[in-house]
Amino acid sequence: MNAQDTAREVRKQYARYDERARSWLSAYTGRGGRVYCASGCFRCCDMPIRLSWPEALTIAQSMSEDQHRDMHAHARKVWANAHCAKNLDEYVRGHRSQVGFCPLLDRATGSCSQYADRPTRCRDTYSGLPAQLCAPGGVEGLKGQARRDYQREVRTNPAMDGHSHYLAPLEDLSLPAWDRFGAMMRRELGFELWGDFAFLVCMTREEDFVKALQERDPGKVIRALRKAGLYHPEIVQIE
Repeated sequence: MNAQDTAREVRKQYARYDERARSWLSAYTGRGGRVYCASGCFRCCDMPIRLSWPEALTIAQSMSEDQHRDMHAHARKVWANAHCAKNLDEYVRGHRSQVGFCPLLDRATGSCSQYADRPTRCRDTYSGLPAQLCAPGGVEGLKGQARRDYQREVRTNPAMDGHSHYLAPLEDLSLPAWDRFGAMMRRELGFELWGDFAFLVCMTREEDFVKALQERDPGKVIRALRKAGLYHPEIVQIE
């Protein structure tokens, strides 16, 4: 995939999503809805983030050498966590407790140092309840009436999906971008490549990884990545 052409298309999709999200948020808050995400809040920035190969290529171009160095250190922790976790729940818990916050986060200000090129999943995650619920154990720690109130709110609030306090319509609005990225990958690679944010960003500079993608056949790509020691199904998904 041509990195420059890819980045232009990815940024176009980001801009379209941002416009749709602003419109939805304006209508939602105008009806009295509340969004608890605000500048300086980074309670969700230790969650595992899934992104597409085009998005990885895009943000990798914007990062400084120091940021790439920090991202490689982060990706090594992602790799270790994936190999230690016995299931998805363990993987997510380990990511938040052991891997930690995204290296692009400025902890002093709560701002993202690559905000303009942040992945779709970072864009479409908005909390409809207080930010402490986004912290590790925030929901699990609710007891008694507080837990019942939470469950009632996520079931009855039409902006939530019945399971969590994140605003579902904003996630739905990102589907056109996901679809576009999928189509780009199928056209250029012959398959779709998704995975962990830090790991895929680092792989944009890994010669053996990029070379393996030239196989075009998903099975051959996975075998090549396994041989190179660059594949784990939790952090690299080839579809």
